[in-house]
Amino acid sequence: MKEKWNSPYQLLSNGIMIIWTILIVLPFVLLFMSSITQEQVLVANGYSFWPKEFSLGSYAYILQSGKTIVRAYGVSILVTVMGTLIHIFLAALMAYPLATRHLPGRNIMMFFVFFTMLFNGGIVPSYIMWSNTLHIKDTLWAQLCPNLMLSAWNVMMIRTYFQNSIPEALYEAAEIDGASQFRIFKDMVIPLGKPILVTMGTFAGLSYWNDWTNGLYFITRAKEWYNVQNLLNEMVQNIQYLSQSSDANMAAAAAAIPTTGVQMAIAFVAILPIMLIFPYFQKYYTKGIALGGVKG
Repeated sequence: MKEKWNSPYQLLSNGIMIIWTILIVLPFVLLFMSSITQEQVLVANGYSFWPKEFSLGSYAYILQSGKTIVRAYGVSILVTVMGTLIHIFLAALMAYPLATRHLPGRNIMMFFVFFTMLFNGGIVPSYIMWSNTLHIKDTLWAQLCPNLMLSAWNVMMIRTYFQNSIPEALYEAAEIDGASQFRIFKDMVIPLGKPILVTMGTFAGLSYWNDWTNGLYFITRAKEWYNVQNLLNEMVQNIQYLSQSSDANMAAAAAAIPTTGVQMAIAFVAILPIMLIFPYFQKYYTKGIALGGVKG
């Protein structure tokens, strides 16, 4: 009886997941096919999963930047790796004491963390603080620090995981053995908290990789610190400027650029590394989010 019930249910579940997967994958396929479609065909016939004429002109235009795009990829990788590691270290360092129920003033600290999820100083005060007080403008720190260095939401998720998934008896046993709080954090909390740390680290990494606002606000002269998103955004703006120019030579140059195809290629180039890396961390997501989201 159980097998008869499970078999149709399993088939239905598999069918739904297959359909859902196809719906997720198809937009990426359409994005790639549009990026290798000849511009005239793309304008005349619109987007297609199998275009009549193929062209690599969009990618050729992107590759014309040569060392510039290589450097932008280097900046993106450096910022994503450094930012993710710093983000997770700070979030875990803050979440660990908040997970300790006997910590004096714990509720007050939790209130301040939660308060930052609801309110912030705004763009203008933040810009003044980062630019005039901390002087990070036109430096690598401009891509690292503002907005993304620490997330109250991630602190709350990690705190809940530490509190619910690591028995308090382990803390007490470690303290009895003479371990300091830092050693407990390093040798016990970090290894046991690996699922939630990898999960939150992946989200932080995605935020760093996809971020373009920090470069827009804080990188004005030192464009060597542009990441991939900033460089590709500048390419799109240059194409739009050429196409809208009244100068005949500029208009002719813009007409020779596969404008729509370049935009599709830019989007695909920006998202490709994430698509390749994302599946390797998938095994941690379900466990990390499920256990981190349980109310403490």
